[in-house]
Amino acid sequence: MTGALKSSKRSIDRRQVLLMVLATIACLGLAVLGGILAIFTPLVFDRSGNLMNPVAWLGFVFAAAFWVVCLLAPLAGWILWRKGDTPLAWAAMAIPLAWGAVALTLLQFVPV
Repeated sequence: MTGALKSSKRSIDRRQVLLMVLATIACLGLAVLGGILAIFTPLVFDRSGNLMNPVAWLGFVFAAAFWVVCLLAPLAGWILWRKGDTPLAWAAMAIPLAWGAVALTLLQFVPV
């Protein structure tokens, strides 16, 4: 009878947990910086003509939403890690880096 019961105990790699905690702390730090960035994103439209510039709007949306992505990515990463899907968990933790790179790239093309 004991062979019929499945054990849900998995070995937990402490190094993976430590790296996930460090990545979460880094994302929370980036979220604080992203919140400050979000406060100043309306300044993208200070120059005349930027209101009709689609690149300015994309830069605005990506920069304003950066802090939200930094908060949701670790949550998704921990949920995926708990389900046992480690590669997707690390991909979720990397989303804020990619999002920030796209936001900074788009903001460079907005005329000052």
